[in-house]
Amino acid sequence: MENTSSLGIVYLVGAGPGDPDLLTMRAARLLGNAQLVVHDGLVDRSILALIPATARLISVAKQRSKHTLPQDEINALLIREALAGRDVVRLKGGDPFIFGRGGEEMEDCHAAGVRVEVVPGITAASGAAAASGIALTHRDSASIVSFVAGQCKGLSDQDWAGLAGKGRTLVIYMGVKTAPQIAEKLMGDGLAPDMPVAIIENAARPQMRVLRGPLAALPDLVVQHSVVSPALIVIGEVTARANASVAQIALEAAA
Repeated sequence: MENTSSLGIVYLVGAGPGDPDLLTMRAARLLGNAQLVVHDGLVDRSILALIPATARLISVAKQRSKHTLPQDEINALLIREALAGRDVVRLKGGDPFIFGRGGEEMEDCHAAGVRVEVVPGITAASGAAAASGIALTHRDSASIVSFVAGQCKGLSDQDWAGLAGKGRTLVIYMGVKTAPQIAEKLMGDGLAPDMPVAIIENAARPQMRVLRGPLAALPDLVVQHSVVSPALIVIGEVTARANASVAQIALEAAA
């Protein structure tokens, strides 16, 4: 798509779970022609390698309690570059609209008169589930899937009642650091301590790991195996159905 306006366009691009082969064709083309890319810290290096060497790369990596740029400043950066006539590829892990703050960036850009195109990506839940052989839905185990953020303000006050349990799958993004609070919260809501869980670390990447155990052991799994982001927590009976022939590292936790 040719940009005939004197203003730049902001492309909110989903990088998927990490494997460049899982990018959409649209995302790959935009990266291959990019001159300015504003990217998150969890975007895999193999995806960044698709960007021309002549392009300007700006990292706005976020870590727990430490942001390279606050979100408001990221929004302002996108707007400033677009108003100066530069097209901006805003590259995000997973999908821009699933815990990617893409909605906030789009709204601010629109308010400033900047055009936005959203290029969806495979969200972490779908990518991690596929790579690990865990079917998030299954006729015998789950007909409902819920996504929640495990690292957010007022976690203890969030109402997760009914999101996990029989016939349901709960996928928790950004839950590694708050695993003890998550386990306590869910068991406090009545979820059985022996409910199967899985932690999927570095999904769809060569170093991927899948850790399994009961809900009560979730905090110990994180500590004993030194789990780091990016990682997802999947809670539900579907995690016990995972195909044992899937080719990756699978560590079974003792109950």
